[in-house]
Amino acid sequence: MDIQRLLTKIEEIDSKNLNLYFVTRLLKDGLKSNAKVLDKFVFKVYQIEVTDEVRTYLYELSVKQFKKISENKDLEFHDYDVFSDDSEHLFTYPMKNKVMSFSDVVYNQLKGTPQKITDLNEILISEQLWAYCVGFQADSSETLYTFRKISPGKVGVDEKEDHKKKNIINSIRTIFDTTANKLSLLRGETIYLDKQVDCIFHDETFYVLKKGFFEQIVGLQEEYKEQALKYISVIEGNSNFGDIKLLSEKVGNTPSMHKKIVRLQKIGNLDKLNSTGIKKLQTLGRSRKTEINVKDGKIVFETEKDIDNLIKLLCDYYKKGEFSDKVYGTFAGKEYLQ
Repeated sequence: MDIQRLLTKIEEIDSKNLNLYFVTRLLKDGLKSNAKVLDKFVFKVYQIEVTDEVRTYLYELSVKQFKKISENKDLEFHDYDVFSDDSEHLFTYPMKNKVMSFSDVVYNQLKGTPQKITDLNEILISEQLWAYCVGFQADSSETLYTFRKISPGKVGVDEKEDHKKKNIINSIRTIFDTTANKLSLLRGETIYLDKQVDCIFHDETFYVLKKGFFEQIVGLQEEYKEQALKYISVIEGNSNFGDIKLLSEKVGNTPSMHKKIVRLQKIGNLDKLNSTGIKKLQTLGRSRKTEINVKDGKIVFETEKDIDNLIKLLCDYYKKGEFSDKVYGTFAGKEYLQ
């Protein structure tokens, strides 16, 4: 589905058929925030009643943003990639067969009857406000959802009624009353709803507008870690490697490595590795001052530099411009099929 069809769908929906939801995130029972386990968070969906003014605001800002995107003829949707130059295209991310915690939000909770919020302050004592979601109901069987990440600084509660909540704005909240021309204290809970949409969910697919925020919302970091750790076992079983203990430790303890290992798995260069390939990597490494460590014909890891150099070479980090002959370093890039 292209962005114009998404825009058309929303424009055909009556703004009265719009619902606002808050998505919260909390630790699973029995876990601590620093626990080194996968999928340690759960998400909850709450529906909140809004005035006609807020409903119209949310509807119009969504349509306005989609129009702005659809008017950019250079933008197209592409399959999601962990590393990419996202300046001139958007991404699609299918949720089918995904087992991450956030899948429960889009497949079960939003399609059910979420609890309605009567006391936001009470919820925020134990749960983190994670994102807000707008549901556009086309008919009884079809609903389109947009999501926007909420940062802690966009949430305010009454300190006099809540001494337990940690994510309180560290300042007083005021509003300028135009009827009295005075600055007054703003009491109660406040949530700042940005004029942005990070992603859209429709027909089992996320359409990603803001890549970084999307990854935060759905918890892709955890999925990357799980994929990376699984692929480490593949590397361990590869006869072209010696001891990979240092590599395993770095992947297990370094989130920035997860995407790189997922990238390595996707491009499949490890499958082509043999004695000839190792010699090719050695030659390339010397030419790019990114030498790998080889002993007795096997790749070994004795320093973190050994790891970084090999990942760069196997992930085709160095790319050469055919016209300029300049060499660029980036993990991004998509194979060009003539």
